[in-house]
Amino acid sequence: MIIAGIDEAGLGPVLGPLVVSAVVFRVGSQADAPAGLDTPDLWSLLASGVSKKKSRAKGKIAVGDSKKLFDRKKADGLVPLERGVLTMLMSQARPAQKLPTTLAELLDAVAPGAKAKANDYPWYGSCDLSLPRQAGATDVELTANSLRLAMRQGQVELLDMRAEPVFVSEYNRLIAATNNKSTTTFDVTCRMIMHVCRCCGDNDVRITVDRQGGRIHYRQPLQRIFPGSELKILEESDLTSEYRLRLGQREIEIAFKVGGEGESMAVALASMLCKYIRELCMECFNDFWAGHVAGIEPTAGYYVDGRRFYGQIAEAMSRLGINPDSIYRTR
Repeated sequence: MIIAGIDEAGLGPVLGPLVVSAVVFRVGSQADAPAGLDTPDLWSLLASGVSKKKSRAKGKIAVGDSKKLFDRKKADGLVPLERGVLTMLMSQARPAQKLPTTLAELLDAVAPGAKAKANDYPWYGSCDLSLPRQAGATDVELTANSLRLAMRQGQVELLDMRAEPVFVSEYNRLIAATNNKSTTTFDVTCRMIMHVCRCCGDNDVRITVDRQGGRIHYRQPLQRIFPGSELKILEESDLTSEYRLRLGQREIEIAFKVGGEGESMAVALASMLCKYIRELCMECFNDFWAGHVAGIEPTAGYYVDGRRFYGQIAEAMSRLGINPDSIYRTR
């Protein structure tokens, strides 16, 4: 059985990238399990190596809602998030991954093409931010060994971790075309859905997407990205919108769920990957401007503080000849 999760980070801020990520697992030997069977609980299958809550136990990582795992106010607040993402990345089945030592290496592993786009922004430079930032490299490597064992015992394979950072200039171009940030985010999410289906070959797949905003009906956009498919609406409610598509002999179940990271470990890991990449990008952004504006306090990029930060860098932006459209989001 193929289980996938999709989530985003950075929809609300006015500074920094939007990041959408997907994670794909194979469970057991039932790759062609018929639709209608219960979806296996990955947290239970990997209980010897994965916890839903923060854990610093040797050989164990936390995989959960990234907003609960990450604490910006603590000096080591990135550790649970970083430890989980990097350990999972090193446990990927094919191709085997090494521990990334820079942001550039991480982007090469999970976001092909993103490094070249990042190089257009002076604050990312060559993406040479060193990794890990707070977690111990040896701990991550040893924990990855333990997690691989837990995966073998639970008959779980991590097939793919993929992210798409949408940097600010591109984000603003997309907003200009759609005039709606929810539409823009959903378009990127659709690309992730298509990527998941491509990387699963002809196998059936179950995809859970963390639902953002108030949208309930997804039949038309799904029919647009899967032309010629037979589509059945399983549920459309305030909490869940679920669909089954048939493409020849293949079935794809897609559920858009409010609070999906609490129900699906695949969604939780996708949320962690999004958040981790965005936080690394914001660290680069803050470090760059700290070198040009004396005493400036770092920002997470959300509306009120993002406007404060943007106002404080205005003179330096003008002096450096930096286009505001590459820094501040229009929506």
